[in-house]
Amino acid sequence: MSVTPHLLLEHPAGGRSRHAIDHLPFEIGRQPDNQLAVRDNRISRRHARITHADGHYVIEDLDSRSGVFVNGQRLTGPAPLESGDQIDFGVEDGYRLTFSLDSAGLARLMGSMSESGAAAPGAQNLAKLRSLVEVARALQTSLSIDDVLEAVVDAALTITATERGFLMLRQGEDLTTRVARDCSRRALSPDDLRVPAKLIQRALNSRRDMLSMNFDPYAGSDPSMTVAQLELRSVICVPLVKLRSASSDSTQQLDAAQDTVGLLYLDSRATHADLSAGNRELLQTLALEASTILENARLLDEERKRVKLDEEMGIAREIQQSLLPRILPVDEWFSVCGSSQPAAQVGGDYFDVRPAEQGGWSIVVADVSGKGVSSALMASLLQGAFIAAHHRPELMTDHLARVNRFLLERMEGEKYATVFYAILQPDGLLHYANTGICPPAVVRTNGQIERLESNGMPLGLFEEATYELGQLRMEKGDVIVAFSDGVEDSSNAAGESFGKARVREALRPGGTPNELHVRLRDAALAFAAGAPQADDLTVVAFGYRPNEA
Repeated sequence: MSVTPHLLLEHPAGGRSRHAIDHLPFEIGRQPDNQLAVRDNRISRRHARITHADGHYVIEDLDSRSGVFVNGQRLTGPAPLESGDQIDFGVEDGYRLTFSLDSAGLARLMGSMSESGAAAPGAQNLAKLRSLVEVARALQTSLSIDDVLEAVVDAALTITATERGFLMLRQGEDLTTRVARDCSRRALSPDDLRVPAKLIQRALNSRRDMLSMNFDPYAGSDPSMTVAQLELRSVICVPLVKLRSASSDSTQQLDAAQDTVGLLYLDSRATHADLSAGNRELLQTLALEASTILENARLLDEERKRVKLDEEMGIAREIQQSLLPRILPVDEWFSVCGSSQPAAQVGGDYFDVRPAEQGGWSIVVADVSGKGVSSALMASLLQGAFIAAHHRPELMTDHLARVNRFLLERMEGEKYATVFYAILQPDGLLHYANTGICPPAVVRTNGQIERLESNGMPLGLFEEATYELGQLRMEKGDVIVAFSDGVEDSSNAAGESFGKARVREALRPGGTPNELHVRLRDAALAFAAGAPQADDLTVVAFGYRPNEA
């Protein structure tokens, strides 16, 4: 085979390029690793293949979506190729190939096409228009950001008549190449750009709307002008900037140099770049489009991270809720009801009810400072610490002191907890410690309400804190309602707080533990009326009803 076959590729935007079939099999498709990579989202990743068999070059369809057509006929199997055959990919206004075994004839064909294309300015404008249409088509159909950015670079090359284009992004103080293309729409290696990075960085930091440099390699140059030494006639750098939404819902560019995310770099060795007024405007529009694409990609990435975080927080919420008592005890003489609703996905409140020694019950209601993940983790630590305790009245103060030291060692005072810790014995004697939580309400059967005021410092706040116990004799039918700050601090849309007076109003009629629990919780929620809350809301009510016998 003395003559190397060639393919003439006609671009929808009006450009043409020549490709030697110097490797067999010769594959054509959208993937960059094809022997001929054709950037059109409507073309399959591996669309067609050219091989040699029985003295003929043969083309076959690789199960493409839109098919392979030779001289207007769709292939149903491998078909031989003759010089001059027209090959297209079954898409309207798409790429077209001409197969040739005649190098001289192909050269004449390319020359005639170039002459006809360059003869009229209208044809050049049509090519530019087609390149912009390709960008719009990629924006509508492509799921790949790189495909769209490649379309932007290709359009910029067509508009400016430059030879190479590089879309570069800022990574810290450095620039990395995201897209590299030539005027024939072939992918380039990032190493093909040999212009010193400091020169491009200087252009980027200048943050002018556009930096254009023209060089004459025969006129001599300053030793510092390294671009001229590389024999580049033209260089264009167009900054890509971060975008923000203004209050008027319009998009504005930021002016600060640090808000530049990268640049569109174009250069040419053979000719000067075409930067007439219309071309400058088109190029700046493309740069803005690339900036928008990158910003949308960033927002999409943030949204994906947010969704993932929400999913993880949802799982954390389920785990935290599962740590609360599933079944609350109803003894012959003791009954309890409770609930906890975090202000965020996870919260810093928790409560627990566990058997105590000598036939009693221990009750813990805790409120960790702040909210969110850190508070939820500390609440879990507290729960574990109280689960491991021996619930006996004489050990309660020592246990509180140990928990205080435990939290100080791990949180170093950055987080603390207010706790109501009580043990109720079968004879109605209540031992309790209040380390700063809202004073629980003792609702007597005669309708009177007492409050169990604080008698100790919050846990995890002061190393020298000491703890004392209070005692209370509960009578038959008495109910104690313990709750976190989120009840009194519940606020409505007007910023008013639920407050102590409304707590007393909700509890004064008396009732069973379940009735008081539901009444206080629902009253606080109804007052808030769906307004966002700053604190978790926990209510626990327990009552004493000794056996009549």
